[in-house]
Amino acid sequence: MIVALDRLLTNSRRALAAGLCAGFTVAAAQAAQLDVSLELPKLAVAEYHKPYVAVWLEPAAGGNAVQLAVWYDSGKANRKGEEWLKELRQWWRRAGRTSVMPIDGVTGATRITGPHVLSFTAGAAPLGTPAAGDYVLFVEAAREVGGRELVKIPFTWPGNSPQKLNATGSSELGAVSLAITP
Repeated sequence: MIVALDRLLTNSRRALAAGLCAGFTVAAAQAAQLDVSLELPKLAVAEYHKPYVAVWLEPAAGGNAVQLAVWYDSGKANRKGEEWLKELRQWWRRAGRTSVMPIDGVTGATRITGPHVLSFTAGAAPLGTPAAGDYVLFVEAAREVGGRELVKIPFTWPGNSPQKLNATGSSELGAVSLAITP
């Protein structure tokens, strides 16, 4: 009888552990995902510098910015690259001037021309867990001896079904897309 009871408890523990693991797997598989694709176009100019880029989102009704990416020349001596972050004017006004650089998990080096993809999972840094509602994704680029451009994409988080939204820049940014998987 003791052996039968021990087997029952062992099997129950295994079933409970398997159920818990399956529950965690399902929860992880169902985490909302936000993917941003952006293109830095190749420009035919005499003096080309890689652009500084900021990617962030804000509630459509206003509120705090959630910084997702800031690309700048972080390798310059004496933090000289930070001086030019002010050229990302919208980002600077909304989040940059109060930020301490580098921002862990957000700051990165400038990027070469071509397509770039950024993926963020709800509940993980830097996206965190945004409240359900309407938001605007901002992508801003500024280039030394060049121009500046801001692209906006309004969206609903997390939404009931997958969303794919697109916008196109006209000079410093090419195609920008936002894919949301609830």
